[in-house]
Amino acid sequence: MENRTVLEQYHKNIYLKLVFGAVVAALLTAAILYAIAVGSYRLTVAEVVNILLMRDLDSTAHHVIWNIRLPRILTAIISGAGLSIAGAAMQSILRNPLGSPFTLGISSAAAFGAAVALGFLGAGTMTSSAAEASIIINNPYLVTICAFASSLVATAVILILAQLKGATPETMILTGVALGSLFTAGTTFIQYFSDQVRIAAIVFWTFGDVGKAGWNDLAVISAVTFPAVVYFIINSWNYNTLKAGDETAKSLGVNVERTRVIGMLLSSLLTAVIVSFIGIIGFVGLVIPHIVRRFIGGNETYLLPLSAITGGLLLLGADTLARTVIAPVVLPVGILTSFMGAPLFIYLVVKGRGYW
Repeated sequence: MENRTVLEQYHKNIYLKLVFGAVVAALLTAAILYAIAVGSYRLTVAEVVNILLMRDLDSTAHHVIWNIRLPRILTAIISGAGLSIAGAAMQSILRNPLGSPFTLGISSAAAFGAAVALGFLGAGTMTSSAAEASIIINNPYLVTICAFASSLVATAVILILAQLKGATPETMILTGVALGSLFTAGTTFIQYFSDQVRIAAIVFWTFGDVGKAGWNDLAVISAVTFPAVVYFIINSWNYNTLKAGDETAKSLGVNVERTRVIGMLLSSLLTAVIVSFIGIIGFVGLVIPHIVRRFIGGNETYLLPLSAITGGLLLLGADTLARTVIAPVVLPVGILTSFMGAPLFIYLVVKGRGYW
């Protein structure tokens, strides 16, 4: 009788997880259609369907959807998924609810690399007229390369020091905090010695904006994100064992240090690529895994894929709100994620310690 009760409870838990996944997937589908239709150039449902079915190829609506909105929407979804699953993996690898690519200094390193390109290599300029002034990133790939290279430096330092100290979670967190402070100081140093145009360009890049990416950029982000997501999902059982402690994981046949180092390297690489293309997007990798845990628990087999889907939904929703809340002005999505993420994370810390 007791075994039957346990089995029924197990099936109920699986059912609830599947329902949560179905609800999030349905919301994501609705959010995509809504994001395609709304904006300064509004479209009807019929127009959206016709364009997606490759009709009216010469219309303005076709240009708006395929050249402007779809790259932005897909970039938001894939970037949100990548940042979220990287954060979920790091929290499990480090056995620390504060673990995320951002707490390990990866985003600060990317900002420093971008500041080098914008401040010293002339990648940002200002255009002005009697009506308005705007910042133009005239060499976005130079900014991307510098931000990515700087992120990889931070990742290499974390992994090298972790290996020397036995890859302990505490070593990685403390190293990340130190690197974040170091790279932030470097960015401030560059801003101090830059003129107004370069300072404005650096600040503009750090806001975080998925609208920066086009189809080519999306292809690069996707080429890194999809294999990383597959790897994390395949290794979800290993991450479950890591949360039970290193000794337990080793007794179950898991190569703890190898699993930890590869997971950290892949999470950092994934974050570095995303941040180098779209700028700083705060709190997504930190908060989304906690939100999903509140609903489905900490089983990595479900947590990792559902964190990816939920992260894509949240970042797409935030970007759609950023485009429409004070239209025709478009806010950088990084501002909204920080506004939403900080109080939400505080609430989760206060109310949700029992779910970790």
